[in-house]
Amino acid sequence: MGFNDMNIWSINRRDFLALSTSLMTAMSLVGISGTGISHAAEIKFLEGTCGGKENIKKKVLITYASQYGSTGGVADAIGKELCSKDIAADVVLIKNASNVSSYQAVVIGSAIYRGKWLPEALDFVQKNRDILRRVPVAYFLVCMTLSRPTEESRAKALSFMDPILKAVPEIRPVGMGTFAGALDYSNLSLINKTVLKSKGSPEGDFRDWNAIRAWAQETVRAKFVP
Repeated sequence: MGFNDMNIWSINRRDFLALSTSLMTAMSLVGISGTGISHAAEIKFLEGTCGGKENIKKKVLITYASQYGSTGGVADAIGKELCSKDIAADVVLIKNASNVSSYQAVVIGSAIYRGKWLPEALDFVQKNRDILRRVPVAYFLVCMTLSRPTEESRAKALSFMDPILKAVPEIRPVGMGTFAGALDYSNLSLINKTVLKSKGSPEGDFRDWNAIRAWAQETVRAKFVP
């Protein structure tokens, strides 16, 4: 989900005091163990398979890590774009991804939390590094930093790829996509909602579907299928 790149622990003393007051007020309304702490809405993580024609050139795994679902929407859009060009694709939540060796190419994506991919995404790459270094691989991330598309925010979003590139240097992605996310306060716990509102995080869906599809076509398909 798009809010994941917001480092809620990196705030100054004044903001911390203000935030603490807000949290105390919020928790007093529902109780620290009350239902207000849980998610307010059911979160759906998209998965599916498309393609499968006889002239399919490659079968691609598109796997992703997400907390609140918006990254799954990006993965699904990438998969559908590839399938529209006769490439079979499986879109799978990263915890359910298996049989990686059966794919001819892999796209791996994650929401951003504290400036990094989610831990399960990094674990997936490290666990499957021997397979992944032998096939075309592309990375993508989804973050709310890009809800305000500036040169500075684009550079910052791209820097979020550095930890994964350094952790598994033998895998050299053919492309790296950076996309804005979506933030729906109704999906968040009361504490997370309070934190993000105090930081002025914008609510809304900032995913640029045209940019996502273009990346799938121009970067992923072009380099996966010569």
